[in-house]
Amino acid sequence: MPGLVCANASGQTVMRLFSMLFDRVMTWSKHPKAPWYLAALSFSESSFFPIPPDVMLAPMVLAKPGHAWRFAGLTTVASVIGGAAGYLIGALAFEAIEPLLHRLEYWDAYLTARLWFQTWGFWAVLAAGFSPIPYKIFTIAAGAMSMLLAPFLLASLAGRGARFFLVAGLIVWGGPRFESNLKRHIDVVGWALVGMGLLAYIALRN
Repeated sequence: MPGLVCANASGQTVMRLFSMLFDRVMTWSKHPKAPWYLAALSFSESSFFPIPPDVMLAPMVLAKPGHAWRFAGLTTVASVIGGAAGYLIGALAFEAIEPLLHRLEYWDAYLTARLWFQTWGFWAVLAAGFSPIPYKIFTIAAGAMSMLLAPFLLASLAGRGARFFLVAGLIVWGGPRFESNLKRHIDVVGWALVGMGLLAYIALRN
């Protein structure tokens, strides 16, 4: 019986993973240095880090809705600067990171990003803001394919800005009720997104 109780407790902890993360991020979002953390996360996600900045942007807007557009703008600018870093990695050090793309199983996503660039060019970067393919894969692919830097930065600014201002706007529109509902259903939403991500990954591999 003790083993069964421990197993049930562990299962509940796993299922409530997103609730616990939500509470932790809400605490971080109220920290005086939270904008710096948001900028660092936005920059790093565009070139190498796996966690999207939305997970910090949303609770920061919930905590301080009056600063929503400032936070969205900060996230956008830091993300585009990080995208430029990813572009330089692709342009100057692609051979060095190619084994890493294979090891992290990003290679198929990279090939898909290249195909999008070959098909749509500038517009592929705009689509990257809402694509299941990580944005950093697009930034590296753009550099590796020697896409013109100015159009790349312009498309990144438009695509990433549209995404982050949309997130901030939805949070402001929903207000405290949105926070309450999100917290109540965050575990369902979180696991659903994990499932969607797995499906997108499987689709990209086939």
